Amino acid sequence: MFRLQDSRVLAVDMTGDAVKAKNGSMVAYDGQMAFKRLTGGGEGLRGMVTRRLTGEQMTVMEVRGHGTCWFADRAAEINLVQLQGDKLYVESSNLLATDARLRTGTTFTGLRGASQGNGLFTTTVEGHGQAAIMSDGPAVVLRVGPQYPLIVDPGAYIAHQGNVRQSFQSGVTFRTFLGEGGGEAFQIRFEGDGLVYVQPSERNTIAGDL
Repeated sequence: MFRLQDSRVLAVDMTGDAVKAKNGSMVAYDGQMAFKRLTGGGEGLRGMVTRRLTGEQMTVMEVRGHGTCWFADRAAEINLVQLQGDKLYVESSNLLATDARLRTGTTFTGLRGASQGNGLFTTTVEGHGQAAIMSDGPAVVLRVGPQYPLIVDPGAYIAHQGNVRQSFQSGVTFRTFLGEGGGEAFQIRFEGDGLVYVQPSERNTIAGDL
């Protein structure tokens, strides 16, 4: 159902089924489509609503119909993730769309969220289906193995999946060497067996100034 029209445009082919997408991300469609809010009644483009989950604001719409709908957001690169009953952890600002069959929720991130400046919660996507996540520049998918832990700068982190554990450590970022940081900074350590998605452009984070 999900396919890339190019690296920055997601095409979703629908035959009566539905997709959940970031509010305002629809750029075009053909066929017959209905847009509605996820809670309560109402249809049409005005049915897009803001929902609040455990203190985090997410704007989500549901699109259902027959035809093709195209989605994009500020020319960000789009990456497709196939879930086979596992769970994807993704920053809400990086989540573009999910198959409506997938369950979404939030989870507490604590120090990681605070160090990224993104809040204390991150979005979870779980089940069988496809999700589309965004990145500033082409995303890099890195493998975490039992003998190969991975250290990631919080500003480059997008998402992860699999049997992966997170911990935090202080360290030095490249910005510190360039004179843009204040010394010690937090880093995320991933251990276990899974995948971590990072982007080649770092967002501004609190950790970079610690």
